[in-house]
Amino acid sequence: MNAGAQAHEPQEQREALEDLEREHFDHYVLALTWHPGFCASRRQPPRECRDPSLMVGADDGFVIHGLWPSRPVRLISQGVSVSEWRRQGCFLERPRPAGDFCQAGPAIDIGSSLEQELDDAMPGRASCLDRYEYAKHGACLSISDDDFFDGALALTEIVNAGALGDFMRDNRGSTVRRNALIAAFEEAFGRGTGSSLSLQCGGSGNRLLTEVRIGLEAEHIDDFPARKSFAPVDHGRCPSRIELRRF
Repeated sequence: MNAGAQAHEPQEQREALEDLEREHFDHYVLALTWHPGFCASRRQPPRECRDPSLMVGADDGFVIHGLWPSRPVRLISQGVSVSEWRRQGCFLERPRPAGDFCQAGPAIDIGSSLEQELDDAMPGRASCLDRYEYAKHGACLSISDDDFFDGALALTEIVNAGALGDFMRDNRGSTVRRNALIAAFEEAFGRGTGSSLSLQCGGSGNRLLTEVRIGLEAEHIDDFPARKSFAPVDHGRCPSRIELRRF
């Protein structure tokens, strides 16, 4: 696999993002995993952290965890809290079936041209993460699974192709300052966009970077990476120095 590969031409990226534009919720959070750090932080690593074929090339860029819409207007009017929505998402309306991620929803139905690209960009598919993410975050919001993952792929490609992706590839296997990582994000997307970045860490001493989360305006997501496409998110809890693992 090659997490840094580009499956879309620029015009195709734009079209994929246009299909994500929405007005009935405020923003998305794009959750991108740094796969070596995620795997190293897990006490019981899932299959994508144990199968060597799912790790080769997975530190060439971020990989997809998910794309998380904020509360839809209809649930706000019903009094659903932010914490409830974050915890349960679409399972508020269709309870999650018992069992693992593979039981969370039906197999994802995406075009054959996207299958390999999504396999490369989302190693968690080996554990049915794609089924779970769509069932929880997309199925109840009038977003088809094809549009959901095509858009997530386009966003991930743009992130990996810029200064943040370069920073991660240049520094994998080393320890960096948290502020240097934020600076790389702002170099990629513009001064002040660091307020739209949340860094997630785990492992011993909470020092391993496991994920980045990026806030994006739902009405302007098709303008990504323009400044107006960014939305503020809660800051993460990573320490001042962060380890970027590699495979």
